[in-house]
Amino acid sequence: MGKQNDLCSAEYEHQRLQALADYRILDTPEEPVFDDIVELASLICEAPIAVINFIDCHRQWFKSEKGLGVRETPLDISICAHAILQPGLFIVPDTTQDPRFANNPLVTGEPYLRFYAGALLESRDGYPLGTLCVLDYQPRDLTQRQCFALQTLANQVMAHLELMQAHRQQAELIRELEATRDELARHASTDPLTGLLNRRAFEQRLQQEVALMQRGASSSSLMLIDLDHFKTVNDTLGHKAGDEVIVRFAYMCREVFRQADVIGRWGGEEFVVMLPRASVMEAERAAERLRQTLESTPMVDTATPPLYVTASIGVCSLNGASSMDECLHRTDELLYQAKENGRNCTVCEQEKVEVR
Repeated sequence: MGKQNDLCSAEYEHQRLQALADYRILDTPEEPVFDDIVELASLICEAPIAVINFIDCHRQWFKSEKGLGVRETPLDISICAHAILQPGLFIVPDTTQDPRFANNPLVTGEPYLRFYAGALLESRDGYPLGTLCVLDYQPRDLTQRQCFALQTLANQVMAHLELMQAHRQQAELIRELEATRDELARHASTDPLTGLLNRRAFEQRLQQEVALMQRGASSSSLMLIDLDHFKTVNDTLGHKAGDEVIVRFAYMCREVFRQADVIGRWGGEEFVVMLPRASVMEAERAAERLRQTLESTPMVDTATPPLYVTASIGVCSLNGASSMDECLHRTDELLYQAKENGRNCTVCEQEKVEVR
């Protein structure tokens, strides 16, 4: 008695509809596996009409049907809406003799339904979702074997729905795991303050570029940048202001360099840039654009007077003839020369000119 009262409650109906929605079956296209079950139910039960239907809020929707020619009907004329209110098979041998259906438009008019048998489609939580039903134009009944087969086929409908749901959940879990993996990889490869590549990730990318050049790819350029007198910023304005300078400089680099250029934070106030397929002369021009931008850009919003910083830059060629470590060592030496020359300047490696 308590169960029947629960079936009539608004809260129960809300939970039932949510259970139905969780299967994501409503308004999906026809599928052979469900069509085959309907054909088999029609054949076994010797019924001209067979339907897999789900009872939605205001309609009865058919996932698969044989003999009706429609995909949904209003809920107020649904026989299946009564079937889901009780467990097991719901059989109406003669609809004209049942007061619940004698005046139903589907009984008194086309298609003049006289017989109904529906096996419950029940979620694993016990919510009735719809039925696998067979219908006929003549009053009749089902044999015991036909009843067993109809319920077994209904169980197969639910087994397939569960399998589809499990596949969706598995796919969603895989997507979440891949997103988590990508996020972890991003955190492992980026500098937390600037979002640029960290030293390890930059070295890996640089090693890849050197390997490509060793196989014939065009030469590139490598640039090492050091913010001049950065310790003074931390000492006078504090580390928060120092972090602001680092972040603003990283943003500036993204604006100045090409999208194809690879930018990394080498450590502290040092930054490194790889410029694929760029000559030393082209890299030098990019370095000068960076220094000019620095000259006109205050680096700390709260500083009075405005704080400007300068940078010393070393630029060398990057080709397959040298190892990654050799290229980094040469660039570091060029940066050191820039500092020796008074800072706020760029020192470039002399490009070799082929004599023909």
